[in-house]
Amino acid sequence: MVFPGAGPLPRHPSQLYEAGLEGLALFFVMVLAIRLGALRRPGLATGIFAVGYGVARIVCEFFREPDPQLGFLFGGATMGMLLSLPLIAIGIAFIVHACRKLAASGMQRSA
Repeated sequence: MVFPGAGPLPRHPSQLYEAGLEGLALFFVMVLAIRLGALRRPGLATGIFAVGYGVARIVCEFFREPDPQLGFLFGGATMGMLLSLPLIAIGIAFIVHACRKLAASGMQRSA
């Protein structure tokens, strides 16, 4: 798509990719997780959202131009990709904590 005022070269409509992944796809993942009982495990829904958003953001960053003042950083990564990594790590920590807490409470009940 050629954007007005952005030069003659066609570019990916990354805004639409972000709306699709970070909006619709993540919404449906969260609805599915909640229907499968994610709200019964404290922290699980938060972790799923954080991991999903971080992954969607990294995927969308492949189709965006990097910030002009920063450019590409390490190995072709953009600042958005690098800032999404801690979010994914925190999300994984929430998921692990929620699953361990459930396993620990299950062991206490059977004892």
